Amino acid sequence: MSTADAKLGEVPELEGAPPSVLIITAPYYREVVDGMTAGARAVLDQVEADHETVEVAGAYELAQALCIAAATDRPFDGFVLIGCVVKGETDHYDFICRSSMDGIMKAALDHKLCVGTALLTVDHIDQARARSGAEHNKGAEAAIAMLKQIALLRHLGRI
Repeated sequence: MSTADAKLGEVPELEGAPPSVLIITAPYYREVVDGMTAGARAVLDQVEADHETVEVAGAYELAQALCIAAATDRPFDGFVLIGCVVKGETDHYDFICRSSMDGIMKAALDHKLCVGTALLTVDHIDQARARSGAEHNKGAEAAIAMLKQIALLRHLGRI
């Protein structure tokens, strides 16, 4: 399935109070990341979520920031991580993509976090732009995925 074929998932109904969400962005490709962040915020506004956004240097720092946030006393219900890595001429792309995604998953599993991830890994910037606009927005998809995790957690009970 391609981005053009994908339908945006439905925003779930949540039991309890509106969630508190931290959006962590790596705005190396500012236009793309800002577009996905706007998509995520629009979804979060639909459920009246309390949300704030912080920035890190790049995709590699997303997992580190997630662990830092999880270790604080702030009561976040979920996290949306947003970034973009465009393939270049070296192996750096493969290393950053794999390390970043593995780190995010490890942090989510180790800390039992509700996480939606919009880390684009693309061959060229036009692919990223196609996934960060009004019609197809991976930031909105990540926010919905995270809200579904929160809904599941609230339905099953706290960990």
